[in-house]
Amino acid sequence: MRPPLTELALEYFTRRGYRIEKPRIEESASRNPRIDFTVTKQNRTHPVLIKDWNRTVGVNVVINLDKASQDGAFSNPILVAEKFSEHAKAYANRRGIILITRAEIIRELR
Repeated sequence: MRPPLTELALEYFTRRGYRIEKPRIEESASRNPRIDFTVTKQNRTHPVLIKDWNRTVGVNVVINLDKASQDGAFSNPILVAEKFSEHAKAYANRRGIILITRAEIIRELR
């Protein structure tokens, strides 16, 4: 059985020296339901969204994360998923959104 993507992502960011903060329930419900947690390193905070889907994540998810991070005044949001469409990769590249796949995390954690 595959470990949940959220667990893998938390381990990945912890090993890379990030401080992880999970939003409080009342905060996430009212402010931004689209962010799973934030990671901070060298005074830069990134919102992180996990999509533990068994399919390709499309550009619409990336655009929604981009909008959500602008509302929260964050820089360089991070999206973690199984895989991404070419349109999603192109949009993320233009907008400075970091895309991380399950395979990249597993490779890094070995």
